[in-house]
Formats: sequence, structure tokens, C-alpha cells
Amino acid sequence: MMTFLDNLCCFKSVYSQVVGGLSSFSTGNGRSHQGSVKFGFSLVKGKANHAMEDYHVAKFVQSHGHELGLFAIYDGHLGESVPAYLQKHLFSNILKDVDFWTDPNSSIFKAYEKTDEAILSHRPDLGRGGSTAVTAILINGRKLLVANVGDSRAVLSRKGQAVQMSVDHEPNTERGDIENRGGFVSNMPGDVARVNGQLAVSRAFGDKNLKLHLRSDPDIQSADIDCDTDLLILASDGLWKVMSNAEAVDIARKTKDPLRAAKLLSAEALKRDSKDDISCIVVRFKGAKILLAVDEVQTRESRLHL
Repeated sequence: MMTFLDNLCCFKSVYSQVVGGLSSFSTGNGRSHQGSVKFGFSLVKGKANHAMEDYHVAKFVQSHGHELGLFAIYDGHLGESVPAYLQKHLFSNILKDVDFWTDPNSSIFKAYEKTDEAILSHRPDLGRGGSTAVTAILINGRKLLVANVGDSRAVLSRKGQAVQMSVDHEPNTERGDIENRGGFVSNMPGDVARVNGQLAVSRAFGDKNLKLHLRSDPDIQSADIDCDTDLLILASDGLWKVMSNAEAVDIARKTKDPLRAAKLLSAEALKRDSKDDISCIVVRFKGAKILLAVDEVQTRESRLHL
């Protein structure tokens, strides 16, 4: 029989799965079934005269006897249809790939490409817009896989030091590849480098009108979560435009409550006059040392039975 706490955690997981892009301000939190990992999120609509275009995922699921933490920020442009599609389909496409448990990097790579192809094939329904994505998969609280397309970012805190786990895909950085594809990079209009003078990122989902000159393949990085790893921050560029990695980590580490940490980060970005949508997820790790010790005992026991 499920306890009240189990039901509450279940509710939070469902709530965090569906909320995103639906209001000008939303927050939520949750935890792993073992309670060793907690998360909080805060999404704030920017000052632009359009609907909220950021979506997210933050939840824990059980799969093949493992517990997976699924976290993502999807930062849409020219509408919310593409980030909403990613919220519903991207993780599903990753996890249903037959190679996920043997070669997760390959499954993530294939799922990003497959999802982008599906978005482009549904263009009449999804419109002409696109989206960036940063996704994080936490396996049993111990192994972290981060992938991204665009300029939403993931930052890990290890011993209080910021470790960037994603790559910002900016037009100037990938100018050569864009030009080899027949496109160009221009700072006109404005003072931001854009692909064909339109898009300020060099990789994105959707954007069919620019797809010949854009990429949608992700950069993928992994990390072991140990006793020196205290938290993970995923956020859209509405936060990173006004805050360095180190500043974000310092703010988030002021509290052990990840929901409060996410709210503090969003509030600070607003204080610094960020005009874009601001979306932030903070994942707080604890008890990593205990988890690793248990893992070591189980490994010794399995060796004794061989």
C-alpha cells in the first residue's frame, strides 16, 4: 500500500512532467524513490510580447529495474509547438532505443536525430519554429549523461567548483560548418551573430527554413556522481546570458532545498534584467558516498559468487 508520502511524490512527479510553457510562472519539486536525490524547478516568462516558449521535464521513472532521473530544458523560438513536442517525445525516443542499456550515447544521438526528423515531417502542424534542448539522465543516482543542442546549458558543482557539462552551439563558433553547408553568419540586424541573420544558435530542433545550414546532432558528456558532487543546474539562456557558471553554482549552493535554489537563480536573473524566458532546474545530490559504498559491497559479493 502506498503511503501518503509516496502519493505526494507521485503527484509531484506527474506535475513536473506536464508543467512547462503553460503559464507566466511555475515551480515544482520532487525526489527519487530512495530520497537520495531531490530536484526543484522554476520557470518565468520573459518580457517579450509572446507566450512562454520554454518547456521542461523533471521526474524520476523506473525502467528495467533501474531508477532514472529525467531532466530537460527546451527553449523554443517562433512558437511553443516544437518545445512542447520535445517535452512529450524526446526522452521516450531515447529510452525505447534497444541499445540504451549497452550504448546510451549512441541511443541519445540517434534519438535526437530521429526526433528532429519527426518534427520536420510534422511541420504543417508544428509551425516554422524550433527549439534548443539540454537533457540529463541520472542512472541510479550515480551516473549522469548530459546531451545538448543549442545554448541551454548544464553545469555540475563538484567540490563547489562549476563544471560545464554541455557545449554552447553559437554561430561564430561553428561558422565554418555553417558556411560549408551554404549558409552565412551575420551580426545584422543587431549585434548578435545569427545564422543567415536569423537564428542565434548553430544547432536546433526544427527550423525547417534554415535546416540546410543547421545541425541537430547533440554533444554528449558523462560524469560519475560521487561524494564530491553536490548539485546540477540546467537552465535556458535567459539565465546564462546574465550569469556565469560559477555565479550560478554559488547561488544554488546557498540552500540545500533545490526548489528554493531554482527560485533564487530565477530571481537573480530577473534582477540582472534578463529579458528572455528564464527556466531553471536544480538537482541536489546527497548520500552519494553511501550509495557508492553499497555499490562496492554488492560488487564484492557478486565476485565471491563467481
